[in-house]
Amino acid sequence: MTVTVKLFASLRAGRFDSAVFELPDGAVIGTALAAAGVSEHEAAVIFLNARHSLAASTLVDGDLVAVFPLVGGG
Repeated sequence: MTVTVKLFASLRAGRFDSAVFELPDGAVIGTALAAAGVSEHEAAVIFLNARHSLAASTLVDGDLVAVFPLVGGG
């Protein structure tokens, strides 16, 4: 199955903005993160098809995973 992963903010540094990955059927978001070179620790906020999700959520063909890092400021 193919899954699109979009990275935001500092996660893009040295990586990509958006990429499509071929993953095995039954893969979870954590699998997509690993394929993208992003650790689950770096992925503070994850959206699956525009809905908040967890790294253990199961993916299906055509899903869109958006990943955001922790954001600091004050």
